[in-house]
Amino acid sequence: MDEEMEIYGGFAESYDLFMDNIPYDAWHTYVHSLLEEYDVTAGLVVDLACGTGNMTERLAADGYDMIGIDQSFEMLDIARTKCPESVLLLQQDMRELDLYGSVAAVVCVCDGMNYILTEEELRTVFQRVKIFLDPGGVFIFDMKTAHFYQHILGNRTITDHREDATLIWENEYHPEAGINEYLVTIYQLAEEKRDLFRRVEEYHRQRAYTPDLVQHLLEEAGLQVEAVYDAFSKAEPAENSERLYFIARRA
Repeated sequence: MDEEMEIYGGFAESYDLFMDNIPYDAWHTYVHSLLEEYDVTAGLVVDLACGTGNMTERLAADGYDMIGIDQSFEMLDIARTKCPESVLLLQQDMRELDLYGSVAAVVCVCDGMNYILTEEELRTVFQRVKIFLDPGGVFIFDMKTAHFYQHILGNRTITDHREDATLIWENEYHPEAGINEYLVTIYQLAEEKRDLFRRVEEYHRQRAYTPDLVQHLLEEAGLQVEAVYDAFSKAEPAENSERLYFIARRA
């Protein structure tokens, strides 16, 4: 059986299986520490591009009133099985973010922002976030770097074989545009008796931005840049940084 779907549609049901190498507990500890450093110890927090809710459920356990937002209904469907009923899950495109009121903080991890492919659309996301932040509210997000796409991921094909599923992840990076293309193919056991596998293909694109450009777009959107860190540290970005964290605040 072959099936082509929008990003994180068909991939959703096996996403956690193949992403079990991500140290979500350590990522959560880092994000939580940044929230506390910028005085967000309670209140409403949005997890933007929340996926299957791995960060959402952890921040909810910290006592935050969580809102998880993702474009993929399938990912949100899985998030619903993890998160407390008190967590509000919304299917939205972050470029059209629309909340019922303002929030204390917005977080976006696991390179959700890299899926925004133009400067204009990235500025739009920042503007939408600013609208819904409380005065003094904090925006924390990560981004993969050009160094990661070109020198770590590169033009490689990655395969991951599990008992009932196989992932083939083909990458191609275009440095002149800063665009990384992924073709993700998944073979998932659909019917054991007949040894029948379901094949799903998804095409993903992400863009690398320079830290200076991201800061410029944040400022144009009316957000004050507080810090830019080499991920999971307080170190300044380096040429070989693979992921950066940006912290901005609404005045």
